[in-house]
Amino acid sequence: MELSFEQLDGGITLAKLSGRLDLAGARSIDLPFTAHVATKSVRVVVDLSQVSFLASLGIRTLVVPAKAARARGGDLVLLNPQPKVMEVLMVSGLTAVLKVYTSLDEAVAGLGGAAAS
Repeated sequence: MELSFEQLDGGITLAKLSGRLDLAGARSIDLPFTAHVATKSVRVVVDLSQVSFLASLGIRTLVVPAKAARARGGDLVLLNPQPKVMEVLMVSGLTAVLKVYTSLDEAVAGLGGAAAS
């Protein structure tokens, strides 16, 4: 699992995940992802377009930082999950807790920011 961060206008962070968000993948990014979101970012877009698999531990990896962001007055939204990942998000009920967008502009707007460039 690979993780990178990009700062967008308006103080929004784009977190890009790539690989399998299974046990090994979640373990490899859990601490740095949660630490970055909980300590540096209040509004986060998580790009899931390069995540090929999402397991239950991977769901936790998304929920914990979302709660941390919300506790600080921010939010975390998901961007463009692949169909299999979206199915897991829907079946698990996570789509009722976290908003999912299909474009970066929509995701940024959903966080109250200006359109991404």
